[in-house]
Amino acid sequence: MWGNTLLNIMEHNILKTLFGFDSKTMRRRTEVIAGITSFLTMAYILAVNPSIFSALSESGMDTGAVFTATAVASIIGTLVMAFYAKLPFGLAPGMGLNAFFVYTVCLTMGYSWQFALTAVFLEGLIFILLTVTKVRELIVTVIPVSLKNAIAVGIGLFIASLGLKNAGIVVDSEATLVTLGKFTEPAPILFIIGLLLTCVLQAFKVRGALLIGILVTTLVGIPLGETHINGLVDVPPSPASIFMQFEWSQIFTLDMLMVVLTFLFIDMFDTIGTIVGVMTHAGMVDKQGRIPGISKALMADAIATTAGACVGASTTTTYVESAAGVQDGGRSGLTAFSTACCFAVALFFAPLFLAIPSAATAPALVLVGLAMFKSVKNIDLHEYEDALAAFVTILFMPMTGSISDGILLGIVSYTLLCLFTGKRHKLNPTLVVLAIIFVLRYAFM
Repeated sequence: MWGNTLLNIMEHNILKTLFGFDSKTMRRRTEVIAGITSFLTMAYILAVNPSIFSALSESGMDTGAVFTATAVASIIGTLVMAFYAKLPFGLAPGMGLNAFFVYTVCLTMGYSWQFALTAVFLEGLIFILLTVTKVRELIVTVIPVSLKNAIAVGIGLFIASLGLKNAGIVVDSEATLVTLGKFTEPAPILFIIGLLLTCVLQAFKVRGALLIGILVTTLVGIPLGETHINGLVDVPPSPASIFMQFEWSQIFTLDMLMVVLTFLFIDMFDTIGTIVGVMTHAGMVDKQGRIPGISKALMADAIATTAGACVGASTTTTYVESAAGVQDGGRSGLTAFSTACCFAVALFFAPLFLAIPSAATAPALVLVGLAMFKSVKNIDLHEYEDALAAFVTILFMPMTGSISDGILLGIVSYTLLCLFTGKRHKLNPTLVVLAIIFVLRYAFM
């Protein structure tokens, strides 16, 4: 009996040291199950990310390598969160950030994916520096609250529009730019089935609804001719072709600066919003409103981004889906460690994830867009400058196919309106300087 008691004490002490596990208020089984729950809600990224990056396959960014890079980046980031920050959050390449990487930096601006990876790497290094010097918290106060929420909404609409295009629901039109596709085609049919199924699962609050919806829709795609499965379990595809593939020749250009700042800006507010929101919901905020361990959480996010870029992944960030694990009782780094272990197991199911067609992941994109759209309720529509700047930000992201343009134009709109309507007190020098830089960018580039 004494032997078992001693072993239990040692085990609890080890778990507390490694993960911040408190045996008085936490249970190991609960933490592990919470970690698995978080994985189930996040795992759709293993299917969606390679699907998005398939647009760059012809330029040498192998889809299989992207799958492995996605999983490895998720493992690294989540392990740092588990051991260093000791918080129950999972990390993975961020939605919206991956779309900006592919569709804006590479396909719209015309830069190589090596250029984009370099920008992500630099962003991670700057992120680390800003976290160490406490500047990161200062920057948060610079951007108006309405714009922060508008960015989330705009990215949500942008992601949803990508899903609709990938499924053939929305197609190009010479007369109206875009129009509805043919609903009798296999891809739109598969999308509708997947969307209905996933919506029902989410309505019933089924854990892992997005992943279940993707997998079931993929199976339905077999008789429709959209899914081609070439195996189930295999050795993970090699990430060698995209590992440490940086392009240093343009690191001092204005375009590199703008891309890095955009990655940094999106990742910064996405991470802070996720951590603050989830920890507040979980009651992990003290009476003074302070969030214990947030600086370490932000550092974990920064390290994950830097390491992820090295293996060939777009910006790695804290996932709001971690709320599912927290909701199930996860409170320590043991939850994050369990999530990381699940990603490690998933590495060996590459054939399954790579066989998933775009039409099967499209419903997940649309519903992630819906989740991000909910931030619209936090926008102050009574103040005209806030309302218009938010509207500009939201409108231009999906309309121009550029997240960065939406953000830049939103900041410029807000600054100009405040200057010309006598509300200069709502501005700060940093915001004005940013607006001037953005105006010069559009004027001379």
